[in-house]
Amino acid sequence: MTRYSFRQVDVFAPGPLTGNPVAVVHDADALDDDRMAAFARWTNLSETTFLLAPTAEGRAAGADYRLRIFTPGGELPFAGHPTLGSAHAWLEAGGEPARDDVVVQECGVGLVEVRRDAGPLAFAAPPLLRSGDVAPDVREQATAALGVAAEQVLDAAWVDNGPGWVGLRLDSAATVLAIRPDLAVMGDLKVGVVGPHADADREALGADVEVRAFVPGLGVPEDPVTGSLNAGLALWLTAGGVLPASYVARQGTAVGRDGRVTVTTADDGRIWVGGVTTTVLAGDAAL
Repeated sequence: MTRYSFRQVDVFAPGPLTGNPVAVVHDADALDDDRMAAFARWTNLSETTFLLAPTAEGRAAGADYRLRIFTPGGELPFAGHPTLGSAHAWLEAGGEPARDDVVVQECGVGLVEVRRDAGPLAFAAPPLLRSGDVAPDVREQATAALGVAAEQVLDAAWVDNGPGWVGLRLDSAATVLAIRPDLAVMGDLKVGVVGPHADADREALGADVEVRAFVPGLGVPEDPVTGSLNAGLALWLTAGGVLPASYVARQGTAVGRDGRVTVTTADDGRIWVGGVTTTVLAGDAAL
């Protein structure tokens, strides 16, 4: 077994131990797919990541490193909280990006920029791989799995930027928080829900909407705080004027977390998804 530098980073965490942890293995080029997958199953976190040297093509395009992302159930081409947590770990370990303002990550969906010049780290929301209305049977399956009434689902769309998200817009944050999902009915669907907080609650909570994410097919019954889903929801709902260009989402409440995801639309129209990142554990892992 070889020992690899290791960090566990709390992401989207406005306070101690309130966000979503990601396990990050540094300089992991020597690890094969099976060992990566086995370690991800062992950590049993939503995601475990492996930092590698960029490919020749990625380096030529400006990538600072390459990232592979595993859930307990398989590999993902992109995920948001692992992107921020891994960028944080890479920088903390002495990584020197080619550009002062951003870190450029190479991953399964291509290059993803992580901004580091304006407060907490934030990634540029990647384009959706699949968008638009979901088929009626998919909407019905998701609605049934969530245990909500059809009239509480105001809209549904694909918001897939890699993991395969189906997004449902619910009538309120209270409806979002009341969900008790039937994961057997959900099957392999990856379902994210969002609902607005009442005006009277927004200032006290520091959040405009409540978000939850369910991914039982990948071994993650409910993800505490989900960057990729929030990015997809932002592209969908800001474009339609349902949500403002910049807002804050709360996620993790139902599983004992208190995450905050900040969505900001820049002057050039790009959407940035950010939050506080903090290293909780640092050492090495024998793999």
